[in-house]
Amino acid sequence: MEDSEPKRGLLSSVRSLTRLQRELILFGAALAFGVLLVPLLIWVAGNRVLGPYTHGQNPHAGPGALLGDFLGALAHGSAVFWAVALGPAGLILLLRLFVRGLRALPRG
Repeated sequence: MEDSEPKRGLLSSVRSLTRLQRELILFGAALAFGVLLVPLLIWVAGNRVLGPYTHGQNPHAGPGALLGDFLGALAHGSAVFWAVALGPAGLILLLRLFVRGLRALPRG
């Protein structure tokens, strides 16, 4: 029974948050995933399919170089890089719209 106690505590603490607070936590997590993990996943896929990431004179730059370039492009306001960073949040929004659309269909 001890395993269920922490789960209840976490669930009750999440339920005690306002809807706005829960939405901000979800959006923040999606944004962090899009800014930090998606570029690294892109690097892994690109490294396997296209070969090593080249950065300046370094023909075998690692994921840190790609992440640095990605964050620099975000800082400069590149729309393509912002689309990648906001992708997970956009997918959550599309999924919610899809579910809301399914619920709005007449039941037959």
